[in-house]
Order: sequence, then C-alpha cells, then structure tokens
Amino acid sequence: MAQIEKKKGILDRLDAGEVVIGDGGYVMALERRGYVKAGHWTTEAAVEHPEAVRQLHREFLRAGANVMETFTFYSSDEKLNISGNIANVTGQQINEAACDIAREVANEGDALVAGAVSQTPCYVNNKNENEVKAIVKKQMDVFVKKNVDFLIAEFFEHVEEAEWAVQVLKTSGKPVAATLCIAPQGDRHGVPPGDCAVRLVKAGAQIVGVNCHLDPMCAVKTVKLMKEGLEAAHLKAHLMIQPLGFHTPECNHRGYISLPEFPFALEARAMNRWDMQKYAREAYNAGIRYIGGCCGFEPYHIRALAEELAPERGFLPPASEKHGMWGNALANHHKPWIKERATREYWENLRPASGRPLCPSMAIPAE
Repeated sequence: MAQIEKKKGILDRLDAGEVVIGDGGYVMALERRGYVKAGHWTTEAAVEHPEAVRQLHREFLRAGANVMETFTFYSSDEKLNISGNIANVTGQQINEAACDIAREVANEGDALVAGAVSQTPCYVNNKNENEVKAIVKKQMDVFVKKNVDFLIAEFFEHVEEAEWAVQVLKTSGKPVAATLCIAPQGDRHGVPPGDCAVRLVKAGAQIVGVNCHLDPMCAVKTVKLMKEGLEAAHLKAHLMIQPLGFHTPECNHRGYISLPEFPFALEARAMNRWDMQKYAREAYNAGIRYIGGCCGFEPYHIRALAEELAPERGFLPPASEKHGMWGNALANHHKPWIKERATREYWENLRPASGRPLCPSMAIPAE
C-alpha cells in the first residue's frame, strides 16, 4: 500500500519563503446563508449544519487556500451561555465537529488545519488571568486530541489577553500564530503595534499579525508597524494578515463594529476582487507571507489573492480554470464593449460606483 506523503508544516512553508494563502470569513458568510446568529457569531452550525460548514471550507480550498481554520470562533461554553445557547450544544461538541470537518476538507488538497481560539468575555469583565487561560486550555485540549497542524490565537483586542492565550497554546508543542484585531494606533489600551508584536513573540508566538476589524490597507499598515517593532527588538517571526473584506477608511479603534452599517448593511462597502489583488501585492511587498481574510472575505476574494500571487506560488487554483486572470475570459464575449474589459488596465483603473443615489462616501463611527 502506497504511503501518503506528509504535508509540509506551516513553519516549514514559511521558513522556505512560500506564500501561504489563508481562508476567508466563516461566521459572516454563514450568517448571510442563514446558519449563524448575527451579533453573537457563535458556531453551533458545526454541529447543527455540518454540510454548510463543509461546503464553505471546500470552496475556500478550491479558491486556493492552504489553511482550513476550524469553525470555532467564540466556541467556549462561557460565550455560548451569554448568547443564549438556543441549540443547547457544548463548546466541546462544536470544537470536535469543527476539527473533523476542517480535516476532512484539508485532506482533499494540500491544506493544513489550524485550531483557532479567540477573545473571552471574562477578560473585559474581570481580567482574571487564570480564568482566561482555563477557557483557552479547554479549547486547546480538543485541538490537541484532534491533532490539528497548528494553533491560532485570533481576534484579540487587548495584547495582554492574547499573551495569556499564546502562553497556553505553546504548551501544546504545536506552532502558534497570534493575530490582534487592532488599528495602527495600537490595542484598546493604546499599546503600539510594534510593542504588541514583541510581547506576542516573547510569549511564544512564531507567527504574528492582525485579523478582522479593519480593511486590508489599514491592516497592512499595522503589520508594517509590527515588523518595525520586531526588527528594533532584534526578534524574528513570520508575519500574518487576515483583514476585513470591507472598506473602512473612517474607522476608529473599535473597527467596523463602530460603523452604523454593522452588521446588516455592509454590502455597499464590500471589496471587489481587484481590490483584493492590490491588497495581496501590497501585503507581499511588505514581507508578509501568510495572507488571507476574515469577515467579508468570500471564496472569490481568496481566489483573487491566489491569482495575484500565482507567479510566486507557481500555480493557479482550481477555481481559476474557467475564470482566467484579470477578466481575460471576457476576450471572447460577443458584446464589444464587454470584450474591451478583458484587460488588467481596465479593472485596475476602474472607480466602481455604489449605484445608490446620494450615497455618502463616509459614515460617522460610534465612539
């Protein structure tokens, strides 16, 4: 019987200078499809509707993602109870189901499984280190049991809480990534991005960066500041970025949740695939090699990242077979004015209209 070749690990890939494409946003995509409750964003669908989660994983894989992140955002009993837990499932049930689904799909391609933990409600309430670490460990124990490939501490607004999470995750012996949902101004306590990165690496993270809350260009700016902080401290770590799929130029520290459009009217802010290609190139040029997305990132956005970075990766994803690069599939269109759009120049120079009469260009975020 032929042996299955072992996949290269996340650090092996990054150490070799490979581009790792992350997947996109699950909770928001599944909320739009009717499987997740907006505002609470807990992940009961992994147990209640595994076929929906599996299909979204599969679409991200086909679009070019190298990582299947477990659908385990806010998957602690504490958060489930605060949210009402109408489904009456436990965090362990969700975490186990999510790991199984992610592994099944990852095995269909050259993808790794990342077990993800996120911020805890108890940190804001009492900043109890032992309580936070206990919640993280309970989730991590499932990931270790299911033998995920690496771990991610993501969506932390306070670097202190993220440090605690990383310290716990490091005890697994698996590679650890840590991403904060922060602005260039720093975390919610005003700790600058560079200092945040240093603290995360000293806590044990080998990959650091940002995710969610702000749009790609703002996120790239933040990661650049993290890189500068690491260089000044003579520390080394791989850089990672998984931003929002929405334009948020006027956001404050709270990010997109402060916008009046959150969460039900964000579509007018959605980034198109050409925005994504620009983001992918900007991130790559900044030295970031783990490049993916968070809320608002659909599979076609991930495909755009994979297309832009195809020269560096050496291949296009399966989802690009019919689509082609920069709309070149339009070259055979029977309408001449559409045929003329089969160029990179056309799409790079387009300034898309919103189509909404008297649409404001900016909003006033909540304080």
